[in-house]
Amino acid sequence: MITPRFSCSQTEASVVISLYCPSIRASDVEINVDETLFSVHVNPYFLRLNFSHPLLENDDASAVYDPGSGYLTITLTKEAKGQDFKDLDLLAKLLAPRPSEREPSEPVIEVLQSEEAEDANTDELVQQTRNLSLEQHEILDAAQNDWQLPQQIPEPLPALQTTAEHRYGFLNMHSGYFRHVAHTENEVNELGNNVETCAPAERRTKRLRHEDEKWDEEHYMADFMDDDYIQELVAWTNPHTVAAEQFKYTEEENLTMLRLPRKEYLATPRQTHDLYLTLLTLMFSYAYEARTTQHEPTPESAWTISTLTPAFSALDPPPYPPFAPETDSSMFSPEELAATLIASYRRALAFPLYRSFVLAEACRVDVAALLAQGKRVVVRCLLEMKHVLDHHDVYYVYSKVWVDDLCVWLLAYASDDILQDLWRRVSALRMDKKTIGWDLDQLERLADQELERGADSDDESEDEIERMLPAPA
Repeated sequence: MITPRFSCSQTEASVVISLYCPSIRASDVEINVDETLFSVHVNPYFLRLNFSHPLLENDDASAVYDPGSGYLTITLTKEAKGQDFKDLDLLAKLLAPRPSEREPSEPVIEVLQSEEAEDANTDELVQQTRNLSLEQHEILDAAQNDWQLPQQIPEPLPALQTTAEHRYGFLNMHSGYFRHVAHTENEVNELGNNVETCAPAERRTKRLRHEDEKWDEEHYMADFMDDDYIQELVAWTNPHTVAAEQFKYTEEENLTMLRLPRKEYLATPRQTHDLYLTLLTLMFSYAYEARTTQHEPTPESAWTISTLTPAFSALDPPPYPPFAPETDSSMFSPEELAATLIASYRRALAFPLYRSFVLAEACRVDVAALLAQGKRVVVRCLLEMKHVLDHHDVYYVYSKVWVDDLCVWLLAYASDDILQDLWRRVSALRMDKKTIGWDLDQLERLADQELERGADSDDESEDEIERMLPAPA
């Protein structure tokens, strides 16, 4: 079946769905409405949408087909007149499957009555415990301490591995994309030919080792001392960080979203937490590429994005140590945000052409500003990243295992409130150069001293030239 191009709008009393399906028979159109679920079928087209509120197919509903333009316009009545249907422009969210019913997050047992135990029964119970096989003093202590027996948290069991392959990508859903990596020109792959069997811990070890090997002190000092062009890059403003009066996806962006996968993602709260962290690393790579090319992608853009993203080049997404405690999955500590961005900073200082801590800081500010615009702008940035990757013969694979699913998840499941919280936290973050691990402060001091010596040498040369000149008559 073919998914037609479509758009949705609303009035106070109805929702209007416009589909482009040329050369059909209007009499063959089948429309079904089941509360929030809407579907239409007319050979060879099929469309199923999930709305945020119930709809009705009553006498006020209608369907009109214009054979001249090829558009089928369906008008459905809102169950509650005046109700606002949000996100009608997020096509991927409308196309996402209906979420499964989840288990209640809190116990459903209610205590109706309780009684205190009699003292005689308590004494008898203590007497019986003395005949147990446990140590007597432990039992007595437990009886006097509300039966709080000594306990230790068992070590977590390793995940059951039934195959030599280790999955990767979005929610570890993918495998098999790198089986023939030895026969491709994948210059960003840091795991060698055994990508499919490389364990997560080994991926991280290889990534860190490769970053240390690629770190070049002379390159960093040269960019620090001669930073005229870098200052131009820092002064540039990303157009997406400026709020638009009315946001609207382009026709090309809507077509791209129609081709995204349609899946239901059953992520745990911890996995959802980690996806937001991974999003930060992708947005940093996007911000660096956009800033260094001034939003005009080059043939090297796919390499830059893939190299700067740990989840691409080493299949090593966050979280990074120190790990946050298992508390509220929607909360992000400054320590884990800094650890997440440190990985991006290290790669921005070790691999690309322009290696500057000031430039990395500008990219962090861009990430915060893009998050502040909400998920529509964030998805637009990811769609631009997807366009760059999809047009590369090798690096398109990272779009398949990460970007496609992340776009759908952002549109259908991500929270603008959490993105706003991340914006505030990333904006307030202070990145310490010492945490990068390469003595950046010392290198910059040496570079400053070299610049001062060079300036003094120039002054001495000018004085010497003046002394050599003949005195005026």
